[in-house]
Amino acid sequence: MTAHRLTPTAETTHDVYSRDHAPVLVVEPGDTVVVESLDASGHLERQTVPGEQRPRMFAEARGHALTGPIGVRGARPGRMLAVTFVALRPGDWGWTVAGGRETPVTTRLGLADVEPSWLLWEIDADAGAATESRGFTVPIAPFLGVTGVAPAEAGEHSTTPPRATAGGNIDCRELVAGSTLHLPVQVTDALLYLGDGHAAQGDGEVGGTAIECPMTTEVRLDLVDEPVLDSIHAETPAGRITFGFDADLDVAMGDALDAMVAWLAHLLGVDRATALALSSAVVDLRVTQVANQTWGVHAVLPTGALGV
Repeated sequence: MTAHRLTPTAETTHDVYSRDHAPVLVVEPGDTVVVESLDASGHLERQTVPGEQRPRMFAEARGHALTGPIGVRGARPGRMLAVTFVALRPGDWGWTVAGGRETPVTTRLGLADVEPSWLLWEIDADAGAATESRGFTVPIAPFLGVTGVAPAEAGEHSTTPPRATAGGNIDCRELVAGSTLHLPVQVTDALLYLGDGHAAQGDGEVGGTAIECPMTTEVRLDLVDEPVLDSIHAETPAGRITFGFDADLDVAMGDALDAMVAWLAHLLGVDRATALALSSAVVDLRVTQVANQTWGVHAVLPTGALGV
């Protein structure tokens, strides 16, 4: 096992996905990588007042500022990439903005045409807290909003919507340190992108942003030949998680639950109807995010439930 490090430079940062991007680093399965990423907007300097415009990596960014892609030798379609988050440490500042643009949420709340509200946060990773410029304080639970592999389709692809095949902008607050996210490999070497650090976020990411911040993330990258599920899933401190992504929350819910029922049936050796009945007693359905054109739902089987 070899340890590597990646820093965000013009050569190692992208704001779209593409199978044609050359890997900025190639690793062996089992290697670890410490990945530094800018905040989602790619700020090169911290803001000093809420909403301040500061230099960015991309003058006209098309999406999230992501570090990568990282190639994993031996990764190929049909295999699963297991991304284990060993450690995550946010930078010392972050921002949040809501309102002032048209989304289903802002339209529903009458906030599409108002002045956006900007928050500026001081983050104390050692104390585990973030304090907003007016004195509001929240506990932090850092994770990456974006962990995804290059899609199989040709061309450049937006980083905004999460993809059922390739992951990406999943925005699941459960993917903290100690979690392993399983992503179906779409192209040779996988081509993994990481970024969009969140110091804290509620389920739903209802305002459209979390506490957006730079992040230093240590990951271990492994390959799985015979995964239990062929869809995106995770093992986290909170429990086992399956995902659904769709513009229709009902469809997203159904996909997340379908995968969880399959996983539970496998774990317990029962039929799907029994797995659904047991799910009704212990599985939580949560709205992952409603901020990214394609909504997310995740199903959680809490750690230790049903003895698994």
